Parts: sequence; structure tokens; C-alpha cells
Amino acid sequence: MDTLRIGLISVSDRATNGIYQDQGIPALEAWLTRALASPFALESRLVPDEQPLIEQAICELVDERFCHLVLTTGGTGPARRDVTPDATLAIADREMPGFGEQMRQISLHFVPTAILSRQVGVIRKQSLVLNLPGQPKSIQETLEGLKDAAGKVMVHGIFASVPYCIQLLEGPYVETHDDVVAAFRPKSARRER
Repeated sequence: MDTLRIGLISVSDRATNGIYQDQGIPALEAWLTRALASPFALESRLVPDEQPLIEQAICELVDERFCHLVLTTGGTGPARRDVTPDATLAIADREMPGFGEQMRQISLHFVPTAILSRQVGVIRKQSLVLNLPGQPKSIQETLEGLKDAAGKVMVHGIFASVPYCIQLLEGPYVETHDDVVAAFRPKSARRER
């Protein structure tokens, strides 16, 4: 069975310069460890808010490291230095607008400034590339969605669609722990456990 390869890119001038410890990659690693039931391998990169360097990191993870999924964190706002979406779109073969729309929809339940986010989802070759927020709490909310007090899903997180997208891109069959995020597939695409 093919192991899911995931690239993680944290985009931050301050973390790159050692002003503070990067929180994005550890938050993503912890969440993926809780959420994924399938085996996976991680490749991480910490890059400054420089469009050519972000583009280079994404391309390296997709073209040379053959990651099925690349998750970026940080650099998605309207400030001049926030160029992660610009870099992502520049290297994309196709845009997947539903991911950005859903991330903003989830975040709007928590903060009105979510509308300022420019997060995008794209496909490059056989890889899905998603821009996530920079804050660990927001990363988890975006991936998992909103649940009520009993744990029932009220708004689906974006990760519910990721395993099927990877499958459609001819990547490995990815399973999740339903209590964290339930992967959705049409019946015709499901495998028996």
C-alpha cells in the first residue's frame, strides 16, 4: 500500500528569523497524528513570506518529494507580506475554489475578520495544495469543522473531502478516525474495512 506523503509549509518571517518558535507545523503534525488512521510520512519546510521561496517549497514537495498533499499555514491575509495564496496560485495547474470558500465559512462562525482571508486550494500535478490559517486553534477548526456539544457535525471541516480528493488524483486510499473527522466518499468509492 502506498504511504500518504504530506508536505507541511509554515510561512512566517518571524519564525524564520528565530523571533518566535513556529507553531503551525507542530499543530499540523499533532492534528494529522490524531486524525489519520492510514500510515503517512511528513516533510516540513519553514519559509519566510517571500513569494519565490514559497513557490519553490511547494514545487519541491510536489515535484521532487512526490507529496500527495501539501498544507501551508500562515501568510493568507490582506497585508502586503501575505503572499502564500499568490504563490500557491502561481504554481497551480487547477484551482479548487470550494476549499477556500469552506475555510472562510467555518472561520466566520468564530471571527468576522475571516472574510479577510485569501486561502486557496489548488491541484499541481497529482497533488492537492491547501492554504490553512496560521493559528493552531484556527487550523484545527478549519480541518475538523464545527461540532455541537454532543460531537455531532454542524459544519463540515475541509479535511472530510481530502481523502476522496487524493483518491481521485490517483493517490493512496486514506482513512481517518471518525471521532476527529469523518472522511466522506460516495458508496462506489469506499473500500470495506
